[in-house]
Amino acid sequence: MTSQQPMAARVLLLCGPSGSGKSSFAARSGLPVLCLDDFYKEGDDPTLPQVPGTSDIDWDSPASWDAATAVAAITELCRTGRTRVPVYDIARSARLGEEILEIDSAPLFIAEGIFAADIVAHCRALGVLADALCLRGRPTTTFRRRLLRDLREGRKSTTFLVRRGWRLMRAERSIVARQAALGAHPCNKAEALGRVAAAIDRHQQTAPAQG
Repeated sequence: MTSQQPMAARVLLLCGPSGSGKSSFAARSGLPVLCLDDFYKEGDDPTLPQVPGTSDIDWDSPASWDAATAVAAITELCRTGRTRVPVYDIARSARLGEEILEIDSAPLFIAEGIFAADIVAHCRALGVLADALCLRGRPTTTFRRRLLRDLREGRKSTTFLVRRGWRLMRAERSIVARQAALGAHPCNKAEALGRVAAAIDRHQQTAPAQG
């Protein structure tokens, strides 16, 4: 049996369908942010899954993502306040290097990405989880926001992005249901802000007194 090490910080996992507003919400929260999309596998990885019946890589499958490395980074941030993270270029489907992410003395940070729900149970078992949220909205709104963002950033070809967008819009309710089943609380942005504030309050009430 292994004993858990004391953790200086906790993570708030933020998931939701692609285009649901996770990145903008995390940026406005005032908390440090770990971008889980930086843990995608590279485009030449032979283990990448394909969309059934097509030659497209299924970047919306958890199998396209390195969960173990993401959890290790989260755990190190919680324990030490700093970790190395990949610098990932979505348009190139490639890692361009690494950088240091530091959360200083922040007691909480957000780790956001479409696969955040897939590591809820692992983070809870490690004793690092503060909360897990799934942003949800109208599928048509999510579709429009996602497509405009992806076209603006040149993430993939226009044809690929439109195909992916329609597929995700049709699947959005099942995506939210799956993430909820994995332990993320489905909510809109207003409720999510309340949950973030509550997580901060809980930490302040349980943190040891300084001095």
